[in-house]
Amino acid sequence: MIVSLPYRAARRLLSVPGLLLRRDSTKDAELFLLRHENAVLRRQLPGPVRYEPADRF
Repeated sequence: MIVSLPYRAARRLLSVPGLLLRRDSTKDAELFLLRHENAVLRRQLPGPVRYEPADRF
């Protein structure tokens, strides 16, 4: 338990540069994947999707 807290903190600190230095192609691939997942999930719903204002935000 004592070791896990410093490990988590170090892992978060080391992941920050990776998030800041991601390439546009990686971001585009992630957006494509999320759009595809959204389309698949919409096909499973019986009716149209109704978004709440909080969902749009």
